Amino acid sequence: MSSPETTLELYDDGAESPSELMSGEMTVTSAPRNTIDPSSPDFNTLDEPIRDTIMRDVKAVGVKFYHVLIPREKNTLLRDWDLWGPLVLCTFMATILHGSSDEMHDGGPEFAQVFVIVWIGAMIVTLNSKLLGGKISFFQSICVLGYCLTPCALALIVCRIILFSTQTAFLFFLRFVVSSVGFGWATYASIIFLGDSQPPNRKALAMYPIFLFYFIISWLVVSHSNV
Repeated sequence: MSSPETTLELYDDGAESPSELMSGEMTVTSAPRNTIDPSSPDFNTLDEPIRDTIMRDVKAVGVKFYHVLIPREKNTLLRDWDLWGPLVLCTFMATILHGSSDEMHDGGPEFAQVFVIVWIGAMIVTLNSKLLGGKISFFQSICVLGYCLTPCALALIVCRIILFSTQTAFLFFLRFVVSSVGFGWATYASIIFLGDSQPPNRKALAMYPIFLFYFIISWLVVSHSNV
């Protein structure tokens, strides 16, 4: 038992009581835009409506799709990276490429197989880039590789429409051309975004796995024959 004289003074004589120190309000004030850092957001997400937050994220994803289709501005995918677009594209392509339920005519990959090919392939390409001295983060590279699947996804949609007709040699050639265009477009866009992050003397070593990654995806597209 401690004596009354043995006390632990946590506060100075002139300090407020503990109850007074802990009292107060949690308020969020709307601060003006940071003029020192123009890239800082001009909004407060703590008191922002959920609808505005969702619409802003959807708009950001749409802007990234646009920059992949017209690869001019290089910093958008690298600065404001996310994995929503790659997830949507991967899920869409895996659903379309999923084999038919008819075992006699089922030659397509399983849903999980497409997921593994896309994500594991993107991680291997990213790891190769990092080992070669690439100046880009892991998730930035995954973001770019995932968003650059957009041309392959568009090619898959066109090939899917062609498959509704009775297949002939000409239609197969047409599917091959469409898949080749998607492959070239995806490879070119990814090189535009990732090329500058590689050392000049190792750029070819870094680009070859990207070429192979989109080639495999495009092969799945052109070889898909189930409707």
